Amino acid sequence: MYQILKSISFCYGHRLLKYQGPCANLHGHNARAEITLASEQLDERGMVMDFGDIKSVIKTWIDDNLDHTMLLCKDDPLVAVLTDNQEKFYLMDKNPTAENIAELIFNYAEQQNFPVESVTLWESDTSFARFLR
Repeated sequence: MYQILKSISFCYGHRLLKYQGPCANLHGHNARAEITLASEQLDERGMVMDFGDIKSVIKTWIDDNLDHTMLLCKDDPLVAVLTDNQEKFYLMDKNPTAENIAELIFNYAEQQNFPVESVTLWESDTSFARFLR
């Protein structure tokens, strides 16, 4: 089995609903997503996938949708306020935890037919969440 990993850095804001503690308040993170792709065979170039292809598809999607954006649960009452003020936000079906953001990126990569094995989201230098199937 061959694996490659592409690291993509981005910044986002969020808050967690139904949470007791400081993360219930609006705050931000300098995050790093590590996308791991795997294949039992290499392509005709000797690659699992070209890193440039990962960058042009997944990094572009992260930059357009998540970078410098408030990630909010669809049930968050702030959605109306941000909409009224024409602020950028990204709605998630689930609470925007590191675990759920990792799953969001994994699902996008999978929808693009990437042989994604896992996505690790580093929320800080010392804390990460990983989604894999």
